[in-house]
Amino acid sequence: MAKWTNGPSVLSNTVRDRFKYEVASELGLLDEIEQKGWADMPTRQLGRIGGKIGGNMVKVMIRMAEESMAEQSPKQ
Repeated sequence: MAKWTNGPSVLSNTVRDRFKYEVASELGLLDEIEQKGWADMPTRQLGRIGGKIGGNMVKVMIRMAEESMAEQSPKQ
Protein backbone atom coordinates (compact mmCIF):
# COMPACT_ATOMS: atom_id res chain seq x y z
CA MET A 1 0.00 0.00 0.00
CA ALA A 2 1.22 3.51 -0.77
CA LYS A 3 2.60 5.60 2.05
CA TRP A 4 1.49 9.24 2.13
CA THR A 5 4.10 11.78 3.14
CA ASN A 6 4.13 15.48 3.72
CA GLY A 7 7.66 15.77 2.38
CA PRO A 8 8.91 18.51 0.11
CA SER A 9 7.10 18.87 -3.19
CA VAL A 10 8.98 18.66 -6.46
CA LEU A 11 6.78 21.31 -8.07
CA SER A 12 5.73 24.55 -6.39
CA ASN A 13 2.07 25.36 -5.76
CA THR A 14 2.26 28.07 -8.41
CA VAL A 15 3.41 25.60 -11.06
CA ARG A 16 0.71 23.09 -10.10
CA ASP A 17 -1.98 25.79 -10.19
CA ARG A 18 -0.77 26.90 -13.61
CA PHE A 19 -1.05 23.29 -14.81
CA LYS A 20 -4.61 23.04 -13.48
CA TYR A 21 -5.79 26.16 -15.27
CA GLU A 22 -3.96 25.27 -18.48
CA VAL A 23 -5.54 21.82 -18.61
CA ALA A 24 -8.96 23.19 -17.68
CA SER A 25 -8.66 25.65 -20.56
CA GLU A 26 -7.65 22.88 -23.00
CA LEU A 27 -10.70 20.84 -21.92
CA GLY A 28 -13.04 23.82 -22.33
CA LEU A 29 -13.85 23.96 -18.61
CA LEU A 30 -12.24 27.27 -17.68
CA ASP A 31 -15.40 29.38 -18.04
CA GLU A 32 -17.38 26.96 -15.88
CA ILE A 33 -14.66 26.92 -13.22
CA GLU A 34 -14.57 30.72 -13.15
CA GLN A 35 -18.37 30.83 -12.73
CA LYS A 36 -18.81 27.99 -10.21
CA GLY A 37 -15.41 27.76 -8.56
CA TRP A 38 -13.41 24.58 -8.05
CA ALA A 39 -15.53 23.41 -5.09
CA ASP A 40 -18.76 23.24 -7.12
CA MET A 41 -17.37 21.43 -10.15
CA PRO A 42 -18.57 17.86 -10.82
CA THR A 43 -16.01 15.24 -9.82
CA ARG A 44 -16.06 13.70 -13.31
CA GLN A 45 -14.76 16.96 -14.81
CA LEU A 46 -12.22 17.47 -12.05
CA GLY A 47 -11.02 13.90 -12.62
CA ARG A 48 -10.41 14.69 -16.27
CA ILE A 49 -8.29 17.66 -15.23
CA GLY A 50 -6.43 15.67 -12.57
CA GLY A 51 -5.65 12.83 -14.96
CA LYS A 52 -4.09 15.16 -17.50
CA ILE A 53 -2.16 17.04 -14.81
CA GLY A 54 -0.78 13.80 -13.39
CA GLY A 55 0.58 12.74 -16.75
CA ASN A 56 2.11 16.14 -17.45
CA MET A 57 3.52 16.42 -13.94
CA VAL A 58 5.32 13.08 -14.29
CA LYS A 59 6.89 14.25 -17.56
CA VAL A 60 8.06 17.48 -15.93
CA MET A 61 9.48 15.65 -12.90
CA ILE A 62 11.36 13.20 -15.13
CA ARG A 63 12.81 16.07 -17.18
CA MET A 64 13.84 17.91 -13.99
CA ALA A 65 15.49 14.77 -12.59
CA GLU A 66 17.37 14.14 -15.84
CA GLU A 67 18.59 17.75 -15.92
CA SER A 68 19.67 17.54 -12.28
CA MET A 69 21.57 14.30 -12.88
CA ALA A 70 23.25 15.77 -15.97
CA GLU A 71 24.41 18.78 -13.94
CA GLN A 72 25.74 16.59 -11.12
CA SER A 73 27.55 14.03 -13.27
CA PRO A 74 31.29 14.58 -13.68
CA LYS A 75 32.28 16.06 -17.02
CA GLN A 76 34.45 13.76 -19.12
